[in-house]
Amino acid sequence: METKYPVYKPSLKGNELKYVSDCIESTWISSKGKYTEEFEKKFASYIGTDHATSVCNGTVALHLALLTLDLKPGDEVIVPTFTYVASVNAISYVGAKPVFVDSLTDTWQMDSDEVEKKITSRTRAIMAPHIYGHPCDMGKLLAICKKHQLFLVEDCAEAIGSKFKGQMMGTFGDVAAFSFFGNKTITTGEGGMVTTNSITLIEKARKLKNQGLAKVEYWHDAIGYNYRMTNICAAIGVAQLERIDEILSRKLWIAAAYKDAFLHSDVEFHGQSDNVLNSYWMCSVLIPCAADRDELRLFLGQSGIETRPLFHPVHTMPMYAEGQPAMYPVAVSISARGINLPSYPDLTASDVEFIASQVIKFTDGEK
Repeated sequence: METKYPVYKPSLKGNELKYVSDCIESTWISSKGKYTEEFEKKFASYIGTDHATSVCNGTVALHLALLTLDLKPGDEVIVPTFTYVASVNAISYVGAKPVFVDSLTDTWQMDSDEVEKKITSRTRAIMAPHIYGHPCDMGKLLAICKKHQLFLVEDCAEAIGSKFKGQMMGTFGDVAAFSFFGNKTITTGEGGMVTTNSITLIEKARKLKNQGLAKVEYWHDAIGYNYRMTNICAAIGVAQLERIDEILSRKLWIAAAYKDAFLHSDVEFHGQSDNVLNSYWMCSVLIPCAADRDELRLFLGQSGIETRPLFHPVHTMPMYAEGQPAMYPVAVSISARGINLPSYPDLTASDVEFIASQVIKFTDGEK
């Protein structure tokens, strides 16, 4: 069956083509050019942070963010097992050890109470991924970090525009990382951003992303990386930022439409807790029985509805295998019962109504 309703597709209805054409006509297509600096400044201004530096993708944004903290082999970073694997891989890149915690049943975010129980003398940082656009409890996490003198790293790959008590995600931690992959709320194709209020951390990030370049031309006094964003990607990012309020507004409308459609069913729509704004990078649901999840996906596919499973808990993957699933029962349950539904900005009311009706039809046994 042809896919009529993809899980996601970007909204490229603004100045993307105009700005990319400008890059080509000017020949500034690599990491130098006016759009790179413009994107960084405008992104920092949008989320309300002092500094931002662009990179070539979201995973290296996480790596670069952790590098700025000078983590050493043997240091521990607490992270939820229910997250995209890039969060955990970045911890391993710097030689640190990921220490997993379970998630909360209502928000699906990391369990702050369990975080405190996992702190040891080797703990240096907490990584807080805002899963599917819903903010973690930043009040509790900040208090824990202050009490134990830990760094707080925000993984905002899925949370552009999300807010905790009116404050944008990416402005709470010591350092934060964003992703602009093609399925993110705004995109540059591939790309990422590191944000911080610390001049020390941003200077280190800029140096390391540029091959460890010192202030003397072609003199490098640290082992660095080529993590720079191209001017073309930044040009797309500038155009996307011009429409971010429109895109976010549309996504919130879609989430509200799904929520209403599932209100009187056995399907649990991913909601939001008090005092937060969930930007709904993905609209996701849990069905009552995990054994039916894959069959539901096949059923929806027959109607041209693409879905994706929720993230597998990272502790179940071979390179991070740790104990039994019962150690993190909430994460395992959410992962086994959940799917991402089509969440792109161009969905109409009738699209949402049809997709939701098919999910309900299956869970009601009418397939």
